[in-house]
Amino acid sequence: MTALEALLVLVAGVWAGAINTVVGSGSLVTFPVLLAVGYPPLTANVSNSLGLVPGSVSGAFGYRRELRGQRDRLARLAPASGIGGVVGAVLLLALPASAFEAIVPVFVASGLVLVVLQPRINRWLAQRRAQGEHGHPHGGAAALGAAGLTGVYGGYFGAAQGIMLLALLGIAIDDDLQRLNALKVVLAGLVNFVAAVVFVLAAHLAWGAVGLIALGSALGGQLGARIGRRLPAPALRAVIVVVGLAAIAKLLLD
Repeated sequence: MTALEALLVLVAGVWAGAINTVVGSGSLVTFPVLLAVGYPPLTANVSNSLGLVPGSVSGAFGYRRELRGQRDRLARLAPASGIGGVVGAVLLLALPASAFEAIVPVFVASGLVLVVLQPRINRWLAQRRAQGEHGHPHGGAAALGAAGLTGVYGGYFGAAQGIMLLALLGIAIDDDLQRLNALKVVLAGLVNFVAAVVFVLAAHLAWGAVGLIALGSALGGQLGARIGRRLPAPALRAVIVVVGLAAIAKLLLD
């Protein structure tokens, strides 16, 4: 990488760390940037997964107040997320690279749709609570299924994993959305971590990119937890959509 490309990756890591803490879908920033600076899709994906782990740790620390009292939930859901993440990572490595390259544009497009629909999803969840339609206080089978299935998706690719997980947790668990968002940060970070362990053992990573994203995402996680809720959400979503569309165009053109 040139110095300018390295700076671009670092800034993308900061942005992704903040987005993952507040919303989810940070990979829709870092993954396209890694493609833009010349990394193959598979290398970009596995390097991105490891690089974003410090951002999740940082974001979880920033949300520590919202995580209080959720130890039992984490104990219930973390194994499902972890197993799902391992399954997704193994599928990524076992399937041919051509399969990943073919399906990634679909994943990115699906993630962009979720980013655009997120305000409606949040309003729907708030309406359900206002009408007294609450989920299981401890999550139940629905929360376990949500953690496991989004874990598989996150281990395989991961863009918009957080948005999917938050929406499903909001349906299954009776609690404030900010507390569920904190839970989402930890579970999505766990998926990235276990997938990264698999990738370190069995895949080729671009360690320079990993380091830059790790540094940036750790800073971004703190920024997201402290000031992320003040960011103008429409502008944030617009940037994600533009970057994601650019990634789809590059993948299809290549």
